[in-house]
Amino acid sequence: MGTGKTHLATGLAVRACQASHRVAFATASQWVDRLAAAHQAGRLQDELVKLGRYPLIVVDEVGYIPFEPEAANLFFQLISNRYERASVIVTSNKPFGRWGEVFGDETVAAAMIDRLVHHAEVHSLKGESYRMRGRELGHVRTNDND
Repeated sequence: MGTGKTHLATGLAVRACQASHRVAFATASQWVDRLAAAHQAGRLQDELVKLGRYPLIVVDEVGYIPFEPEAANLFFQLISNRYERASVIVTSNKPFGRWGEVFGDETVAAAMIDRLVHHAEVHSLKGESYRMRGRELGHVRTNDND
């Protein structure tokens, strides 16, 4: 956590925009909420087609909140629909080996990972949290006057 995943994804998304590409950016839970609303309205396929028009989508924070089975299915459909058609950047605080916990199903997680990593560059950011650097245990500096 705090190693710069969202910052890096944002930078890549901004660069894509500067190159005149359309980009959609949201957290994993926001994507699931959007897809669930479309599904409930009977227009999931229309929403997936609409999202397919974006050359790049960013899915931030996969793994911070476990998915319910319906949410995992919707998220899988999003990833599967984009497979070999359009780009996806995913940030996660969990290694792939723990995605079965996130999605509640090892098979769905494996199929999703398979699609995500095929033709992908995977970067693992390790290290101390940027937010916690210079912080002593028990003391949080709130401003320069502390």
